[in-house]
Amino acid sequence: MLHILYIIAITAEAMTAALSAGRRDMDWVGVCIIAWVTALGGGTVRNVLFGHYPMSWVEHPEYLIITAGAALLAAFIASIMTKLKKLFLYLDAMGLVVFTIIGCRVAQEIHLPYLIVLFSGMITGCAGGVLRDVLCNEVPFLFRKEIYASAAIVTGAVYIGVEHFHGSELLATILAALVGLTIRLLSIKYEWQMPKFVYKDEWH
Repeated sequence: MLHILYIIAITAEAMTAALSAGRRDMDWVGVCIIAWVTALGGGTVRNVLFGHYPMSWVEHPEYLIITAGAALLAAFIASIMTKLKKLFLYLDAMGLVVFTIIGCRVAQEIHLPYLIVLFSGMITGCAGGVLRDVLCNEVPFLFRKEIYASAAIVTGAVYIGVEHFHGSELLATILAALVGLTIRLLSIKYEWQMPKFVYKDEWH
């Protein structure tokens, strides 16, 4: 089930990434690259940091085909996607929790400390979006007011906590996904925001 949700998540991430590329007038190659970076970048950054190989898209090259195909499809139906913005926000929320749980699992498999397991989940869930925004010359979504990284942290913490107290992996996955998804969706509905740090004075 987690693998099926992962495929859905990377497809949705690739499609929304294509729109970001389109807003920057990128060609078809650029659209595909932005889609790959967004959908698969979080896991790639995690694996590079922890020396965990092979990359998921190297082991499963079909992920590259799926995400590129989804991105090109999105480019053709961009006007329709605009009308489905809310749906893709929900799919993005699902992707966040799925990527986070997978990131935690990978870190556990290589026996990293709990804090690093939590960090691995957050990186996997969020880094792809950061790379997308940087390449598209935008302030990363993660660093603005949205409840995003914090939702990933809570998701990872629930997953680790349930397993630590001898819950099954299935139970940990279900509870973490429900809690993380609830937080993210409520933050979208009620426009919850993280406190901002605003500093205007010049130092020179």
